[in-house]
Amino acid sequence: MYHAIVFLPLVGFLIAGLFGRFIGARPSELITTGLMMVAALLSWVAFISVGFGSGATRVQVANWFTSGELVIDWAFRIDTLTAVMLVVVNSVSALVHLYSMGYMHEDPHRPRFFAYLSLFTFAMLMLVTSDNLVQMFFGWEGVGLASYLLIGFWYEKPSANAAAMKAFIVNRVGDFGFALGIFLVFVLFGTTTYSEIFAKIGEVKDAHFHFIGFEWHALTLACLLLFMGAMGKSAQFLLHTWLPDAMEGPTPVSALIHAATMVTAGVFMVARLSPLFDAAPAALTVVTIIGAITAFFAATVGLVQNDIKRVIAYSTCSQLGYMFVALGVGAYGAAVFHLFTHAFFKALLFLGAGSVIHAMHHEQDMRNMGGLRKYIPFTWAMMLVGTLALTGFPFTAGYFSKDAIIEAAFMSDRPGHAIAFVSTLVAAFMTSFYSWRLAFMTFEQTARWGAGHGHDAHGDAAHGDAGHGHAAHADTHAHDEHAAHGHDDHHGHGHDHKPHESPLVMLVPLGVLAFGAIFAGMIFAGSFVGHHAADFWKGALAESQYAVFEAMHHAPKWVVWSPFVAMVLGWALAWVMYIRKPYLPGELAASQPIAYRFLLNKWYFDELYDFLFVRPAKRLGYFLWKRGDGTVIDGMGPDGISARVVDVTRGVVRLQTGYVYHYAFVMLIGVAALVSWYLIVGAGAH
Repeated sequence: MYHAIVFLPLVGFLIAGLFGRFIGARPSELITTGLMMVAALLSWVAFISVGFGSGATRVQVANWFTSGELVIDWAFRIDTLTAVMLVVVNSVSALVHLYSMGYMHEDPHRPRFFAYLSLFTFAMLMLVTSDNLVQMFFGWEGVGLASYLLIGFWYEKPSANAAAMKAFIVNRVGDFGFALGIFLVFVLFGTTTYSEIFAKIGEVKDAHFHFIGFEWHALTLACLLLFMGAMGKSAQFLLHTWLPDAMEGPTPVSALIHAATMVTAGVFMVARLSPLFDAAPAALTVVTIIGAITAFFAATVGLVQNDIKRVIAYSTCSQLGYMFVALGVGAYGAAVFHLFTHAFFKALLFLGAGSVIHAMHHEQDMRNMGGLRKYIPFTWAMMLVGTLALTGFPFTAGYFSKDAIIEAAFMSDRPGHAIAFVSTLVAAFMTSFYSWRLAFMTFEQTARWGAGHGHDAHGDAAHGDAGHGHAAHADTHAHDEHAAHGHDDHHGHGHDHKPHESPLVMLVPLGVLAFGAIFAGMIFAGSFVGHHAADFWKGALAESQYAVFEAMHHAPKWVVWSPFVAMVLGWALAWVMYIRKPYLPGELAASQPIAYRFLLNKWYFDELYDFLFVRPAKRLGYFLWKRGDGTVIDGMGPDGISARVVDVTRGVVRLQTGYVYHYAFVMLIGVAALVSWYLIVGAGAH
């Protein structure tokens, strides 16, 4: 069964990738989607047998390689954590495949698209089933490659190419740390297999290691390096800049990368290595603080974005911050629980946004929407469910997982927990505000998309956000998703087509995800973080988490109620600003231009990195190309020594005339030279 779960997406990738051109787009879609559906169903079977039975096991596939003491097996470690990830990855991926059949129906390159989706899923499955760090690294890099291919799917668009390269390069920064962390773990433990590492933690917990001129606590250093990899993959503060740009890919890609799979790899990795992190409390403090900063930072930026997909992207960034806060304070199960519920409602929001974009003829700017509820009622209802779950409305999935993290942050005794509690609570308020802002600007308010509703700075302030700041905002402006498909239906500006509901193949996945977004928390809260947690996890996560769970259940009443109050306040503020007095946001932005631009330009991180890293790297590259390659290498090589050889031979060639007396003359000169040399050197020798 586990072979089928992991390898069916690979089979789909090979069929669509190698033979898609011959079998055509429709069979490619049906084969890849069908295989994903089977894998998803089998994942649920595995989840129930492992989580609620005694199905935990290790499946040996092959011996990968042996080098001295390093023995790497290709094996699947099947425990509760793996089973949870299999359900999340395969369920969302199967629904994204199905949805893409409707969303991408006009694209001429569908076989390639579906092949990439299946490759991405296979790489993610390799990552989550890994039995050792080397296999995890293989899946880790595979996911990075597939995300590059998917983000840059419409490679004719320069912006898509740039976004794909940015995602790839920023992830390499994190992966460099991750690779160093794996090397250090091998140096310390002599193995990369999880079970052997966890068994030896007691032996090396006090070891020290000399690195870059300092003496480090070895496990702390290893965990910090590994966490660097998680920061890149999971878009944490400082390595987050690739995530919003990844919106350049088709919308189903956004749902797959940002909801269930790639960005949760870092959370999964820290959870998988939780016994190791438990032995390095200083590293866990760093995890907590970075998570808290990310949750707050991304929420502030989400407040003013106008591209519907970017708002949801920043909310993903913020929610990942919550997950790392949970990991940092030792509530590993709560982090994985939020990962699990978040996959449903975030995939729902992204695919719902895709349905809105489809209805609006590929318009993504919320300032050109409004009044859509009566035209696309089903999409509106699904987006409403996703918004309620994201903001933590009572008894939805987000309510159980998000509140558990906030309570754990408050009750924890680890350093940094107070900062984490405050920032997650403030972020909960902002999340509610920008989520309802998105809902009101898109589905309520007056329609701003009919004929005569062009998009000028004057109209801007009237319907939502300030007119100025518009020039700085060129990058977040609506990307015409199908410009790359040869679609003439350019931006929704001034089109007269009525918005229309998406086809059934796009709406069914929304319904399934909405079910998860409502009930996933209710059904599984007791198992993930409740009184049955020990029976459910069965040692898949560090044992220390159960003390944190116990403390969570005794949190003061005001702490338990605080996320709900933050959610209501956020909703009320959004309602006042976007329904009651829709002129307020424009006035506020006009009165606070510096703060508005600071948030609109994402705290100027892109500009800062451009100044500090991108431009110097380009200058260095240009210098090495022109001076190093051109002047030195070419000057010494092809244009230097070899050119002189050519000059000499050109002169020598002239001697080949065909006249005997010329040859006799040259021979005579040779004899004279020889005699002269003998007389001078030979005489000296005597």
